[in-house]
Amino acid sequence: MLTCEICCEEIMFEEDMKTHLLLTHLENDMHCPLCPLSGVTYDELCYHISSAHPEEQHKAQNSSHPLFSVPSSTATSFSEINGPQSTVSCSPELKAIPCGSSSDTFLPQQSDDAFLKASKCLLTSEGNLDIPPTPLKPRKKHGLAMSIPVLENAGCLFEKKSAKQKHIASPQNGILSCPICSLVFSSSDILQEHVELHLQDQISAQGEEEFECPICPVLCSDSTSLQQHVELHLDNEAGCSDADSRLVRTLQQQMETNRRKEENRLEKEEFKKLQRRFGLDGSGGYCKQMEKTMERDVARGTLGLAEYYSKKVEMMESLASGVDDGTTRTQGVIGALWQYYLTECSDCAYVWLCADTDHYCSSPGDKGWGCGYRNFQMLLSSLYKLDPYSSALQDKAVPSIPRVQGMIEDAWNLGLDPQGATHFNNKLKGTRAWIGATEIYVLLTSLGISGRIIDFHQPTGQGGTHPLLFEWVKQYFSQSSSSSLPSRLIQTSLPPLYLQHQGHSRSIVGLEQHKNGSMGLLLLDPGSSSTDILKLMSRSTASMAIRHIRKLPGSLKHKQYQIVGVEGALSTEEKQQRILNSRTLCAERIP
Repeated sequence: MLTCEICCEEIMFEEDMKTHLLLTHLENDMHCPLCPLSGVTYDELCYHISSAHPEEQHKAQNSSHPLFSVPSSTATSFSEINGPQSTVSCSPELKAIPCGSSSDTFLPQQSDDAFLKASKCLLTSEGNLDIPPTPLKPRKKHGLAMSIPVLENAGCLFEKKSAKQKHIASPQNGILSCPICSLVFSSSDILQEHVELHLQDQISAQGEEEFECPICPVLCSDSTSLQQHVELHLDNEAGCSDADSRLVRTLQQQMETNRRKEENRLEKEEFKKLQRRFGLDGSGGYCKQMEKTMERDVARGTLGLAEYYSKKVEMMESLASGVDDGTTRTQGVIGALWQYYLTECSDCAYVWLCADTDHYCSSPGDKGWGCGYRNFQMLLSSLYKLDPYSSALQDKAVPSIPRVQGMIEDAWNLGLDPQGATHFNNKLKGTRAWIGATEIYVLLTSLGISGRIIDFHQPTGQGGTHPLLFEWVKQYFSQSSSSSLPSRLIQTSLPPLYLQHQGHSRSIVGLEQHKNGSMGLLLLDPGSSSTDILKLMSRSTASMAIRHIRKLPGSLKHKQYQIVGVEGALSTEEKQQRILNSRTLCAERIP
């Protein structure tokens, strides 16, 4: 039974005692005599003193500090481990970057164990082998600097060995083993050179790993090469970014240009469609359309050549005079309605009729676009018969459609509705342009007649109906009466109302109010032929014909309606004021 001279622990075998001394007392029972550091191994303590207390270490060595002289018990243990004639001496003068305090010691990682093993002492049969001071060289990895010991001369490290290994390293045989690999040498100089080669290979390998490019897998030999390499990356990326940005901007500009071209093309196509639809495509106006229609009739055989030339002459005379030829006019419409309501339609509580008005239907020359002009002719036919307006109207003849177009152009030249004039490019004659409520207002103002535009811009009833429109028409017709007949049937001295909605216009010539409170408008449509209107004149067909001109609220479901009403004649001053106000022409909105 063996007893440890340090801790008095009893151990049975010699090999176990050697292991106990090495692990318990040599590696785990070390503390720094110059600072509170403790709990480190002997190797770490030596490296700590050489790096943190270099001056104290030098003084201690000169004065035989007890730290650097192995205690008798420890020396005995070393002698037992390594042989009776072996002594231990270590010169741990490994230079390092000085620490700020005693706690800032540098403890190498596990990857540097081979460096530490070769940094302590070498056991030889001849005695001590000192290790010269070894500087610390920095290493870098991705811009971070660390310090690692680089040994220029290496010794050996105490480690647990088998009996065979101890026999190889025994000074009796004169053989020295490499602490890094399994090679053995007979000379310490050769062993030192061999260890240096090991360290150079490891430093080279570590250098290749540490100076790896953070962008690509390329390995650089030093930090300068790595920096230059990374800068090339950045320069190339910047160049590529600029080139990509220029390419993106170029592509965006091209796409924007192509988009604008496509939008312009589509806009032009839509504009041409609208021009064709509203007769502004330059394809000719009333005269040209009339000629083409008669030529088609001749080609079909429905019109003879003699009749063709006769109608053409009449058309040219009408155009020259500016007066409508009357071929589409139907007179006596209001009188026929009067006779009908006297004897029929007993369910009506009240019926209001406008002043005498003639019906004008479309002709082959204006079919599809002349409704606004025909409604204006109906309105004029009524105004000519009313005293308050006939005195203001110099010309008592209803103008032809080309003449009406010329009258609108003249009104624009006076300064009326400049925005509307711009819309038509200040030209209507020779076109098939549609006109609406604003053009009717412009015509009336230019003739010295007070007009009023009422805009029912949205439905006000269920199902998209406009009950407020019917109420407004009732108030219009009930404001005066020129008849002494029973109050159920009232013929007023008021002119008809111009009714405009999207795509079409008609004239309101009367209003029905039934006993249940519902109301219906009486409308004359330019789209109705003279034959249809003449059916009102006959008692046998009047009931059927009245259905075509009666419009109940459910029949008027357009989103927006506009009404132009006549309110009297204008003085010269009022006319000028209306011209000035028409620069920003606005309708009265209901609701």
